[in-house]
Amino acid sequence: MKKTILLGILCIVLGSVLFAGGAKEKSDYVFASDCTWPPLEFVDESGAIAGFEIDLVAAIGKKSGYSMVSKNVAWEGIFAGLNNGAYDAVASGVTITEERKETMEFTTPILEVIQSIIVHKGTTAITSEKDLNGKTVGVQIGTTGHFATEKIPGVTVKAYDDIGLAIEDLLNKNLDAAVADSLIAAEFVLGNENYANKLQINGTVGQDKEQIAIAVKKGNSELLTILNDTLAALEADGTLSSLKKQWNIL
Repeated sequence: MKKTILLGILCIVLGSVLFAGGAKEKSDYVFASDCTWPPLEFVDESGAIAGFEIDLVAAIGKKSGYSMVSKNVAWEGIFAGLNNGAYDAVASGVTITEERKETMEFTTPILEVIQSIIVHKGTTAITSEKDLNGKTVGVQIGTTGHFATEKIPGVTVKAYDDIGLAIEDLLNKNLDAAVADSLIAAEFVLGNENYANKLQINGTVGQDKEQIAIAVKKGNSELLTILNDTLAALEADGTLSSLKKQWNIL
């Protein structure tokens, strides 16, 4: 009798553990975001992370029924963390490139950007990428803006941990220009009252539009399917358009 009762209790306990473990595996997905890129992701005045992609991850979770949370992670090493399983995805203004496709998977694109040149207000000597020859230009390390700027002949590139540091050095006249995604550049120049009367956007680096998507670990087809199916649903019901409007993304 005691053996029967004990066996029954053991089955219940094991069942509970297995159920709890399965629920966690099914429902918890962590998204890394480098929260130095307004309006995509940033730390607001209260210390909370906010932005278009932060809200998008939350909307995907709500729509899909899965628990999806965003985590503030420094850009340098963000893809290494994805590869070693520190989190499940990266939602951080990630441009789809052929090189990145070798080590990660991408959802359907969520945004398109170009690389903008940010200069001091009233600057006329720099209006295109050819004018950057012989100039010192700030970028965020490891970004497509960084890679594109390095290809311009005669440019001295200064790479920073986040684009905000490059902007500050530009304001302090330690740089001639800075290069960043057009969405980020517009936020610093047009959307930030501290910079609006001090900076302007003069031209672009490169001509091609870049597609922004959420990255997942190579081979994680289950999460990729969840994300793509949910993004399609958010596009269809107008949520994606509403979020872009909310964050002034045209």
